[in-house]
Amino acid sequence: MTVEQLSQVDKGFLEQMEDAGRRYASRAGERDGHLEALDQHGILYADTRERVNSRLTRLGTDWAMAAAIEQTPATATTGTSLNLDRELVSTDLLTLERFMGRNDLIGIDYLEGGFLAARSVGRITVRSPGSSHQGTGFLVSPSLLMTNNHVLGSAEEAAAGVIEFNFQAGLDGQPLVPVVFPLDPQSFFVTHRDLDFTVVAVSDRSRDGQPLAAFGRLPLKEAQGKAVIGELVNIIQHPNGEPKQLAIRDNQIVDVLDDFVHYSADTAHGSSGAPVFNDQWEVVALHHAGAPRKDRNGNVLAVDGTRWHPSMGEHRVDWKANEGVRVSRILGMIQQFSLSGGAAALRAELFAAGSSLHPVEAAPPTVVTNRTNGAAPQSVTLDGSGEQHATTGSVRWSVPLHISVSLDADALHPRVESPAAGPAQQAITPSYVGSPAGIGSIDGQSPAARDLAAAMVNLAAFRDRPYFDEAEDLMARDAYYAGIHVGNPTSLRLALTEHLESTHERRPSYKPMRLLYPWVDLHPDEKLHSIYSDKGFTPQELMEADAAVEAARVGRWQEFMLHESAPGREAIEAELALLEASLPFNCEHVVPQSWFDEKEPMRGDLHHLFACESTCNSFRGNIPYFDFPDFNEVIQHDCGRRDPGKFEPFKGKGPVARATLYFLLRYPRKIGDEARELQRTGLETLLNWHRDHPVGIYEQHRNAAIAEVQGNRNPLIDHPEWAEEIDFAGAWP
Repeated sequence: MTVEQLSQVDKGFLEQMEDAGRRYASRAGERDGHLEALDQHGILYADTRERVNSRLTRLGTDWAMAAAIEQTPATATTGTSLNLDRELVSTDLLTLERFMGRNDLIGIDYLEGGFLAARSVGRITVRSPGSSHQGTGFLVSPSLLMTNNHVLGSAEEAAAGVIEFNFQAGLDGQPLVPVVFPLDPQSFFVTHRDLDFTVVAVSDRSRDGQPLAAFGRLPLKEAQGKAVIGELVNIIQHPNGEPKQLAIRDNQIVDVLDDFVHYSADTAHGSSGAPVFNDQWEVVALHHAGAPRKDRNGNVLAVDGTRWHPSMGEHRVDWKANEGVRVSRILGMIQQFSLSGGAAALRAELFAAGSSLHPVEAAPPTVVTNRTNGAAPQSVTLDGSGEQHATTGSVRWSVPLHISVSLDADALHPRVESPAAGPAQQAITPSYVGSPAGIGSIDGQSPAARDLAAAMVNLAAFRDRPYFDEAEDLMARDAYYAGIHVGNPTSLRLALTEHLESTHERRPSYKPMRLLYPWVDLHPDEKLHSIYSDKGFTPQELMEADAAVEAARVGRWQEFMLHESAPGREAIEAELALLEASLPFNCEHVVPQSWFDEKEPMRGDLHHLFACESTCNSFRGNIPYFDFPDFNEVIQHDCGRRDPGKFEPFKGKGPVARATLYFLLRYPRKIGDEARELQRTGLETLLNWHRDHPVGIYEQHRNAAIAEVQGNRNPLIDHPEWAEEIDFAGAWP
């Protein structure tokens, strides 16, 4: 068969296959590195730090929980590998263990999720005079479906197409009756050749009158963290136009490119236009092609070793790997299309569907769409060959919104006394009495409740561990600083800065309830002590208090969004700053967040985070440390002494000095450019506190625990003598 004899669909598929093959071949080195990291270190280390961190956040877990699991033997089990009370074994924990390859079982909800997801996947059939072809497509909003550009390349082609749902076997093994919906490109049609996607409207009633809403939708989400290298994915498809089938956890992601993702399988491969899912049934990618095996002459091979040709179907290609188009890139491109009228409203509906907290929606909101048969077709192509035609019409949809908050408001408001009166004598430790329902809740569990449950797991997971293993830590310390040489103060500072940054492998977001209180900041008496007052609290006290604060913040935020229909960026930033100031956690950044614009990774860096009752947190504010000559001669308050622009803590001077010195090394020239921040003149105070208040077992424990979570260490704790050897002055702007 010559190229001239191929159909337009076949030509499009061959072009996509060749492009995918070239991309796959060009990434051999990177792919080998990913596979080596997977084999030697595991899934947490094969992808970028940012992507892995986003993935853990999306799974509702954290690095502290992952570190606890890493301490257990690296063998798969049929349950949790941690020695926990069964009441603490949450779905989040089991999901993380499964993600890390430590649990061979999968939750029963996986089957229900897959069943619901499959309802939105259908077979596309296009019939034209003298030819026909088929592919897979899936609903992505109440009115739109997605497939490949090489399946539906034009509005004219789509107008001749239908999508069939329920083209599959039932529980009794007998075929179900397919439900057929015509495609409606007059209302919406966008396509893109390079990213190989097409989004087209579907008639809201089937040929026999059934509603499209009955088949749900698979919302497309722009957020990062849906899958990482090493993760297994699922594909629901109609291979070669056959009844619906599932490739279940048989494809492993081996590489992530800017626009595409590569996943390999020994047996099950994807079909054009099929959705690629993670284990939570979120759509990760749109399957479109792959890298084929070829003979020495460059001919594509079939699975039986013979030369493949298009008439055999893509399912007969001997694939080396699959390639899908990343959902986030597709959504970014859809935003760039110039649309108006009803088409613009349908696009807005698509993005509104993607804001859902659930990966699958089987009962979407009612959609009332005005589609006029005589309207001009909406056809937009961004490959330079198409034209744009605007349509008229409108779309309206109703989204039910209900928020209820059950909180002890008085308990959640921090009490900040005047400097003259000093701070209150008790920490802000309200009981966790509830959390907002509605927006922000997943399966009835609010973010605050979910964080508190995870924090309790982390607390229990570390309970049986030795508080500090001096011999083990000494070996870890020596290995960490191998290659660091003392002698030249500037060279030592630069070497440590580079080393602290490069070994900061894991950069968790700011979550003291989950990452700081359960283990990192514990004292030898198994309590948390406020860094400035030394008051003791059980970890659970501060965890529950912060959960209540988090719930109150969510409630206030929802209230703000209800009253502000379209707040600008400045209004949003101001509201977030107000929430944090009025409802602080019981955690202190010894380098105040305002000094570095509350940015990560500084904000979540555990080395300068300490438990601190919110009254002391507010009492200090963002004032630099100062050493008052008459500190011991005047009346003191529990937190310390504060004068305008000066603050000296009552306790914790050594730890806060070493934490601040660490920050100067890890983030040089990030602070000190404004008069309200720590200036070079304050260096002497830090060095004096460091000398006068030596390192103890509490800081040694913290340093080792943080190294497990983040990867890096504090040199001033490991080598206190280096304080006099480092040119700290060079760390200021």
